[in-house]
Amino acid sequence: MIVWGTGDVSSEHRHHSVQLILALTASLRIRRGEGEPWNICDAALVRADAPHEVDARDATVLVAFVEPESALGAALTARIPANITVIPAAEAARWRAAVCVAGTPSGERVLNWLDVDLCGGRPSPTLHPGVRRVLSHVRNHLKEPDMLSLRSLAAVAGLSPSRLMHVFTATMGIALRPYLLWLRLQLACGELMRGASATEAALQAGFADAAHLSRTCRRMLGATPTAITARKSRCESG
Repeated sequence: MIVWGTGDVSSEHRHHSVQLILALTASLRIRRGEGEPWNICDAALVRADAPHEVDARDATVLVAFVEPESALGAALTARIPANITVIPAAEAARWRAAVCVAGTPSGERVLNWLDVDLCGGRPSPTLHPGVRRVLSHVRNHLKEPDMLSLRSLAAVAGLSPSRLMHVFTATMGIALRPYLLWLRLQLACGELMRGASATEAALQAGFADAAHLSRTCRRMLGATPTAITARKSRCESG
């Protein structure tokens, strides 16, 4: 998921994606969480599942949520020795020049920058073949809860349910259910930014109700569904 537009403030949160945040104008602040010192910078990378807090209210920003299991995710993770890496100002300036035309991001330029400049031909990490099949399956059937039961996913993987849970966590660094929850949240956010209500987005993405979506949103994105809905008119996605 890649979005750009007016920046905002998020409370401390964590999610199973490598996050890249680039200030296209002004600068941003980022820190590991409440009580930690702020880093003022033009761009930063955040390791998957690392707690962080962002204040980009004075900037226009581009934010990419990248699967750590992808080639790009592996390339970015290699640049994050701790939880957060601040990108030097000179490099952030090169990133801006790579993605913008007359100061505005271009979808084609953003994708080329991610795939060529940042990924640099790095291969995808090697995953357990059963887990790889499960990942493909859940992305294709995220709106079909019956296809996502543990029994169904174990059959896709060719493993017993207990073995799948063990292998999935060992391979991905996150348990199966929280991983599915993060995918559902991304789906719900897409619905919100296309104008759906919180209740509609929750149902579309498989949440129990709007309250469940709201709690998950706060924990994983540091924002409420209302705040995400407000961004739909001032953000573009790629």
